[in-house]
Amino acid sequence: MIETFGYGTLIITFITSLYGIAAAIYGVRTGSNSWVNSARNAMLLTFPLLTLSSLSIIYLLLTNQYQVEYVASVTSRSMPLYLKVTALWGGQSGSLVFWSWLMAGFASAVTLRKWDRDREFLPWVVIVCLVTLAFFISLNIFFENPFARLWLTQTGNITTSMLQPVGATLFTPRDGSGLNPLLRHPGMIIHPPLLYLGFVSFVIPYSFAIASLVTGRTDDRWIRITRRWTLVAWLFLSLGLVLGGRWAYDVLGWGGYWGWDPVEIAALMPWLTGTAFLHSVMIQEKRSMLKHWNMVLIILTYSLMIFGTFLTRSGVLSSVHAFAQSEIGPAFFVFIGATFIISLTLLLRRWNDLKSGMQITSLLSREALFLFNNLLFIGILIICFWGVIFPLISELLTGQKVTVGAVFYERATAPLFAGLLFLMGIAPLAAWRHSTAKTLGRAIWKPFIASLIVVIVLLMNGIFQPGALLGFWLGALVAFVTLYEIWRASLARTKRFDESLPLAFWRLLGRNRRRYGGYVIHLGIVLMAIGIIGIEGFQTQTQGTIRQGEQMSLGNYTISYNSLAVFDTPDGRNVARAELGVYKNDQYVGNLQPRRDFYYESRQPMTIPGVRSTWEEDFYVLLIDWEPITTQGATFRIYHNPLVNWVWFGSFILIVGTMVAAWPDRDPVPALVHTQRRRTTTVEV
Repeated sequence: MIETFGYGTLIITFITSLYGIAAAIYGVRTGSNSWVNSARNAMLLTFPLLTLSSLSIIYLLLTNQYQVEYVASVTSRSMPLYLKVTALWGGQSGSLVFWSWLMAGFASAVTLRKWDRDREFLPWVVIVCLVTLAFFISLNIFFENPFARLWLTQTGNITTSMLQPVGATLFTPRDGSGLNPLLRHPGMIIHPPLLYLGFVSFVIPYSFAIASLVTGRTDDRWIRITRRWTLVAWLFLSLGLVLGGRWAYDVLGWGGYWGWDPVEIAALMPWLTGTAFLHSVMIQEKRSMLKHWNMVLIILTYSLMIFGTFLTRSGVLSSVHAFAQSEIGPAFFVFIGATFIISLTLLLRRWNDLKSGMQITSLLSREALFLFNNLLFIGILIICFWGVIFPLISELLTGQKVTVGAVFYERATAPLFAGLLFLMGIAPLAAWRHSTAKTLGRAIWKPFIASLIVVIVLLMNGIFQPGALLGFWLGALVAFVTLYEIWRASLARTKRFDESLPLAFWRLLGRNRRRYGGYVIHLGIVLMAIGIIGIEGFQTQTQGTIRQGEQMSLGNYTISYNSLAVFDTPDGRNVARAELGVYKNDQYVGNLQPRRDFYYESRQPMTIPGVRSTWEEDFYVLLIDWEPITTQGATFRIYHNPLVNWVWFGSFILIVGTMVAAWPDRDPVPALVHTQRRRTTTVEV
């Protein structure tokens, strides 16, 4: 049977992982390359084995094998094929197999590289990857078996087991419960895989960091090897967060994209440390400094990645994202504690070896500003971590679980995020080793004046909120500094090689993709910040009940309630859909159809907004309730979300910049030294 085959491959993969760990350790102890190569082969074998196990689950899902408990809980006959495939990660046990499959794929890919120069890293990279993989597979084998079947006992109860209980018969429901309606949104279909990809990708730089600590290689070789792995991990994690926000905006029906939900924060925390790590490693490469920071940051990122997975799957948190209560919580807790203690022990053992002879000589140097950047990221992390664990501590000590609301996070983190934006504006202008306020002032005065003009324009347009003005000013400052640096370098190249400005920029991008890709990322973050400030600072809403033919207004928008249709669909939904006419400044601009879908299988509703989107704003309408057809009344909630679409556009720019930064550089070429009056700097050409 396919269930036995799939479960058997999981067991074989687990045994293979344990063998690989033992072979690598033995190979290191005896100095035997053959045993290390055997461990490497074991690592490579895990990916095809887990592929077979994942395909087994997909086959069971597609063929409606409802005698398997997982299939019955996440699929139904009315679901389309693509949803049945994505149900692989729609439930607890299946998502753990999918996580392990991705982990095996990335670990196998990194072990395929040539190891002639870094042979001493290989066994420890294999050990770290296989330990992580074995842990997640063990969760499926011992706690969350996706192949467990349903059995009808002699007492008439339904039980779940892989093996047949004494006297029980196989039980096959006529239909399954179906996938949670909230998970049927296209964003939620893509969001978990991208988030998982970000999580598992960060295991690679962590494994090299541990290998560096164990072997005593305290140079920056491990950072250079994993630079693109880290960028890819950060990209996937960023995409996962953005798509999760889009899912919330489209499905949850509260007019926003980020609610500071505990599981949202659990995914944000490794992103914070991962972002700090991406910036900090540049200092180690350039100046051989911040080695301690880099080790701490990558250890924290790995631990927070496991911690985030624990929070989502242990059931300890109440969240729209979290899976049901599970028995795997203690196992996660033990693994997180063990890996963190081991990592910290290795770090303390090599602490003196990681010291650098270089010192920060100026508080305004680029090294110092990057250190301040790290401190701000850690500050935000501490706030987020405390907000997540405080309800757990409160429940443990008092028996009552309190809720930490969005207001706490917004007020506590807003100044730190503003500080990060400010550093993004001045750090590109700071010199290595030594910089002063005078030299920074000479470099920044033009972008600074341009940013002040933006503030004046905003004031002239009636925007007087201090927080919004500060945020828009910081965003403008970062944008103008970034564009100014790109323009300066491109102009220097046009003078040197007699090229057009666009061609000069394109070739400049090819010469130093990492630097200018980073600039593009900064521009994307500025656009996202503008969108965040717009919706957070200027969102308005109203709610009311109107009859057919009546109108309801918010700001310069008016809706006219035309009709309501209630009907069943072939895929098992009851749909209530309102037809609205939308007017802006008394001019007709189109129709909206907000609706409420009720899924008969799961007995769950889902609210789908009607949205009119422009670059300037979203007009967002929800159907909350309606009265009988004879009465013809309906309740609507309306949101006006200024600039929110800049969040999504900025995320696209961020993706482009990350891809540019991760792309391999060409062979280095000489740089042109461009001297300006009162300032000397190096411009890449």
